[in-house]
Amino acid sequence: MTTAPWIATYRRAWEGLPEGYLSKKKRHLVSHNLEPERLFDALPEVVFGEFTGLQAQKELYAYAPDWIVESECDLRVGGWWTNVFGPPRTPLARDTNVFQVADWPRRLVYRSTMTMPDGSGVDTGMEVTFREQNARTQMTIVQDGFPAAGVRDEFAPGWASILDRLGRAVAARVADC
Repeated sequence: MTTAPWIATYRRAWEGLPEGYLSKKKRHLVSHNLEPERLFDALPEVVFGEFTGLQAQKELYAYAPDWIVESECDLRVGGWWTNVFGPPRTPLARDTNVFQVADWPRRLVYRSTMTMPDGSGVDTGMEVTFREQNARTQMTIVQDGFPAAGVRDEFAPGWASILDRLGRAVAARVADC
């Protein structure tokens, strides 16, 4: 399968970005960033793997046991990461991402489009870093490009919930080792 020319151009433009580019550059340009952080009792390989793993996605996006969660991930520059989720018998939300940097297990940069069940959507930039600190991992997310503080504030509880569930998934993975 050949890569579309626009993907190759896009990939070349983003592969050269230095670590922290989005968080440092955009912080000064956009005041509506969301920057959740969490410290996990596991190495970056474990946290990164759970954050991007398809089985973990089902746990991270399911807000109730009966929720539908479908996830696909092509973890490479130019690859897509899609999560479709929501309660049964209702329209589902869709989170579509395109990787710009995929530096396992340290860093992800991607463009994200969240399409809500009502058809509205929000396009944002994402930078996720995984830094080892004494056999633990500091995970930092910078989500930028929100059009208004109110829109950003609607996403904050979702990230808190996802990070809580990620903590449980990481703890279970460490306990299994």
